[in-house]
Amino acid sequence: MPHDPNLEALAALHADAFETPRPWSQTELAGLLSSYGVFLIEADGPSMAMGRVIADEAELLTLAVASQARGRGFGRAALRAYEAQAWDRGARTSFLEVAADNQAAISLYHSDCYSESGRRRAYYTRPNGSKIDAIVLTKRLKGA
Repeated sequence: MPHDPNLEALAALHADAFETPRPWSQTELAGLLSSYGVFLIEADGPSMAMGRVIADEAELLTLAVASQARGRGFGRAALRAYEAQAWDRGARTSFLEVAADNQAAISLYHSDCYSESGRRRAYYTRPNGSKIDAIVLTKRLKGA
């Protein structure tokens, strides 16, 4: 990582982007960023992605786009940057989890060749206490 990330700004972006799953705190983000194999993509514009590579598998831990910037390609740019970084780190397969009711994200991932490989029933808890499934999506990565 060329510089220390601004954890306050990342936490604010995550809070703006997510309600379900719940947003991550500065402490949680710092903990993840100090974990083995974790990397951060701070894409141009109001977006970020965080991934982890272990052996030849990558996991997209989060992808966040500020609410006022949605629908303008920032999510796709962050996703592509995550995939390129994962490939460079040796990953050949990527997977992620997405809330079953997050249609914008599901559409993005499907349009980028991710396909459903599983479902985690009642995985996420909404602010009102109700549960929502997580869809597990997988993609075979291709070199840049």
